[in-house]
Amino acid sequence: MSEYFSNIKASAVTIATGMSITLKHFFNAIHRKGDAGIDDPDYFRQVDGLCTLQYPREAVPVPVNSRYRLYNDIEDCIGCGQCERACPVTCIAIETIKVVHEDLAVCGKTSGGQQKKFWVPVFDIDVAKCMTCGICVSVCPTECLVHTPVSDFSEFDRQNMIYHFGNLSRLEAEAKKRKVAEQQAQAAKEKQAAAAKAAENSGQ
Repeated sequence: MSEYFSNIKASAVTIATGMSITLKHFFNAIHRKGDAGIDDPDYFRQVDGLCTLQYPREAVPVPVNSRYRLYNDIEDCIGCGQCERACPVTCIAIETIKVVHEDLAVCGKTSGGQQKKFWVPVFDIDVAKCMTCGICVSVCPTECLVHTPVSDFSEFDRQNMIYHFGNLSRLEAEAKKRKVAEQQAQAAKEKQAAAAKAAENSGQ
């Protein structure tokens, strides 16, 4: 019997404690909690008060080292594909086309001075699949792939979550592929002619 009343007492104390906390926040809501960021030393010293943000006009500040949406600076991308191979969720898709010798100057160099040897017509990142592990960023040799502090990028259409960073249009990519195929065919033809000539000379 004593346990029964003890449980009732514990329940009443628990409810009263919870309600006191609720009422405290309710009456403090006439004040507005400060806007110090979570990396601010005054964050936990702010006055109690209303802390609901008026989204989207207001947003929680993110730390300077935050790791959110991926971005690729295609001008510095050399098309090595290391990020694609390293991604554990295969959210990165890359297609490359070899740059022919006469187009090296047009293709250009990275900001670090490295000559780019591949066109990158397709560099797609499916941010809906990305788990922001940072592996792709760590393996990028030119540091063109980075995580940004952009944390809010919701979309109504799933396809809009795929970001395209390629540096060629579809028609341009087809023209580059034809040019490479023509050069390869020409090289094969010259190699075949050289082999035939060598065989002819050896027969003499």
